[in-house]
Amino acid sequence: MTIQFFKYQGTGNDFIMIDNRQEVFSKNNTKLIKQLCDRRFGIGADGLILLENDKISDFKMVYYNSDGNESSMCGNGGRCIVAFAKQLNVIDNETTFIAVDGEHYAKISVDGTVSLQMKNVDEIKMTSDYVFLNTGSPHHITLVDDVKSVPVKEIGSQIRYSDLYGKPGSNVNFVEAISDSLYAVRTYERGVEDETLSCGTGVTAAAIAMNAIGKTTSNEISLLVEGGELKVTFNKEGNNYTDVFLIGPATFVFEGKIELATI
Repeated sequence: MTIQFFKYQGTGNDFIMIDNRQEVFSKNNTKLIKQLCDRRFGIGADGLILLENDKISDFKMVYYNSDGNESSMCGNGGRCIVAFAKQLNVIDNETTFIAVDGEHYAKISVDGTVSLQMKNVDEIKMTSDYVFLNTGSPHHITLVDDVKSVPVKEIGSQIRYSDLYGKPGSNVNFVEAISDSLYAVRTYERGVEDETLSCGTGVTAAAIAMNAIGKTTSNEISLLVEGGELKVTFNKEGNNYTDVFLIGPATFVFEGKIELATI
């Protein structure tokens, strides 16, 4: 079987996008998804995303990590599937779609920037060493003095597989404060089991964490990642964070066809 695919990236976080509205893709073939995401023997990506029909919203997002397993919410993937839906003429410039963590609203500006509404956050664990919160995916946040010098894969994997988070694990973010409203972030992603150039739910978690611990009073925060720059905005109501938006580019890279029998 030949499958048409599209490649998108959001600040270097890259995804294989497949239009699965006709339900032609084998969703339970973990080995196939893993091989498609392999950068040497497949197309290569941090994850694979299916766009499917939904009875209530414009479409459904089904996200798989590069290890082949269906995973929790991916913020950059969410922004990329919105751009993909527009390319397919499924939507115009605004949309409401369903993902694993529920309903999301998004809009696309004239310059291609995608603003994606993330889930509200009302539970944050703060300790002297780290902050933990869930922004659609679980995130461990650690403040560092020099994010460039951090061995992200080594330390990130240790925390991800530690007894602190058990078998499910957690994504791990290292955050450096540059100014009150500007932070640099590097992320180790579970499922990819390596550092990625950007993590949307990770920078969302980092921005909220910095506000929660009092590092910033701003509700509009810019975050520098290895693949570019993202922005997070939110409203704070007591200890609750609402109207959370992840904002940044979602870029079409190329499209092609692959014969699944060769994978």
